[in-house]
Amino acid sequence: MRRAAVSVGANIAEGAARMSRNEFGHFLSIAIGSAAEVESHVALATDLGFIDHKTCTQLHASTVEVRKMLISLRTKVLAR
Repeated sequence: MRRAAVSVGANIAEGAARMSRNEFGHFLSIAIGSAAEVESHVALATDLGFIDHKTCTQLHASTVEVRKMLISLRTKVLAR
């Protein structure tokens, strides 16, 4: 879960350092995938009893918000 969460920010940083919008958009897509991976790990952690339902709900809401922001950013980057 930690690796996937760190991957979100790392892919944004790497994509922003690229010299083209298309490459940045590509790395934003990877970041979106990593955010979805975090969401999957949260669900699994809940099913296995590692985190409680309240924590799951909070983490799920946060990951959904991050994915929405990333999708919006990718749309704007690629629309220019």
